[in-house]
Amino acid sequence: MLTIKETLEAGITEALVNVTGLGDAKAQVIYATRPEFGDYQANGVMSVAKQLRTNPRELAAKVVADINCGELLAKAEVAGPGFINLFLSTEALARRASECLQGSAELILPVSKAQTIVVDYSSPNLAKEMHVGHLRGTIIGDAIVRILEALGHCVIRQNHVGDWGTQFGMLIAHLASLSEDNKAQSNNLSDLEVFYREAKQRFDADPEFAELARSYVVRLQQGDPECLAAWQRFIGESLRHCEEVYELLGVSLKRSDLCAESFYNDDLADIVKTLDSKELLTRSEGANCVFLEEFTGKDGNPLPVIVQKSDGGYLYATTDLAAVRYRCHNLGADRVLYVVDARQSLHFKQVFAAAKLAGFARSESHLEHIAYGTMMGEDGKPFKTRSGDTVKLRDLLDESIRRAFALVSDKNADLPESDRQQIADTVGIAAVKYSELSKNRTSDYIFDWSSMLSFEGNTAPYLLYAYARIQSVLRRLEEENVTPGENIMLQAPEERALAMKILQLSDVVRQTGQDGFPNQLCLYLYELSGIFMKFYETCPILKAEADLRQSRLALAALTAQTLKRGLNLLGIEPLNRM
Repeated sequence: MLTIKETLEAGITEALVNVTGLGDAKAQVIYATRPEFGDYQANGVMSVAKQLRTNPRELAAKVVADINCGELLAKAEVAGPGFINLFLSTEALARRASECLQGSAELILPVSKAQTIVVDYSSPNLAKEMHVGHLRGTIIGDAIVRILEALGHCVIRQNHVGDWGTQFGMLIAHLASLSEDNKAQSNNLSDLEVFYREAKQRFDADPEFAELARSYVVRLQQGDPECLAAWQRFIGESLRHCEEVYELLGVSLKRSDLCAESFYNDDLADIVKTLDSKELLTRSEGANCVFLEEFTGKDGNPLPVIVQKSDGGYLYATTDLAAVRYRCHNLGADRVLYVVDARQSLHFKQVFAAAKLAGFARSESHLEHIAYGTMMGEDGKPFKTRSGDTVKLRDLLDESIRRAFALVSDKNADLPESDRQQIADTVGIAAVKYSELSKNRTSDYIFDWSSMLSFEGNTAPYLLYAYARIQSVLRRLEEENVTPGENIMLQAPEERALAMKILQLSDVVRQTGQDGFPNQLCLYLYELSGIFMKFYETCPILKAEADLRQSRLALAALTAQTLKRGLNLLGIEPLNRM
């Protein structure tokens, strides 16, 4: 089934093709921003008119005369130089809203052609705790997979954790130099944090140790038993910590979604061999590289994709190429989304281009970098502690819950402490998640406690409160034996506007699934809450006549249902009471 926007686009495109005879003619429909523009506005006529060298208003008039959108469209009018204003049938809107309330129609319509979509997200480096730098990729990725699944796609989560490479050679080399007593104490996570810092200091300060660490990387990649045993000690505790953070965040990643760098180790030699067989490999200063003409440095020289170092070790690019091949061929991915820091953009452009040339990606597979910016402190620099250390993600989440508890206690001092804590647990985590998701993911942003925990504006507390308030209204009227009806009537402009907004959810979710910007869904939910408040203030429920009272209560119930569905897609479970 098509969404409202898709139905309108299909109807106008068909009319445009009928009138012009151009098979490639296509209309684009956007939400109208002013009432006089109707509910939607269509463009595309002017570009077709230019192509045909005809008057756009005259062409638009012919299209309007030919439009067939069934019962959905009440009327269409030519506006301006060739726009078409579209006015929807109030009866059709009421019928669709009622069907959604009754469950005979879906708030989110599945796509007509489902795809297999692999989403690579979170991907922390192991052997040290997750820090704030992992937050955006984890939260954005999880929202995207929930949205894609809601649209009916087959989504395969991939947690491509960093459990391989130079940092593990460094850790193993440091472990090998310790006494037996110290080795025995190095297998819990808090020790590993200190352990990693010590190893990194030695790696940076001692060239001989750095060289030894690199040799351990090669031994690890070659399957040396002692190296593998030490490596496994670091991995176990790290994964348990990651899973604790995922559970606290409400992130849907499981151990079964783990597909670490080490998973591809046995494929790396074949990746290099395949690149060589396709004459894509060049030997440069002892290393095996792929040079692509479209990637050059500031000096104009080609930038290499290094796939094997002079000592035989492999790099991130080699593993990423192996991952592309596995995802496209073994998993059959139609799309592969990489939810990774924007600073890795050049790396992924190079890897994607090399993968296409080498045949690691099928021609019909789309590789997409879902890039995101950096969380900044008030000083405009990457978020750090006052001492300059990286902020642990668990510490940030605990602090948010603590602040939320103080806020809830201030507003609801009479609630039992256990109830206040339960509310704070939800609000604290939701505030962090929503603060991330409501921003344009490609932008850097300033982390600010006061704005993210505010009950005003586009924040999690505001939306959670809006949902809880509707639930409160439903409970209060139920006590007076007033329950929602099955059919929704749209008599007042505020009722119609609210139903219109509710029925736009499917379009917003489809757009978000297509381009991977969850802030669009956040803005929609914020606008929906505002439209509901206007409806609630303007359209009395309890004082209305019986049929109208049931209708308005039904519209309120459908709003709550829509808010909950949207928040769930963001990984947030709303509260019935606040």
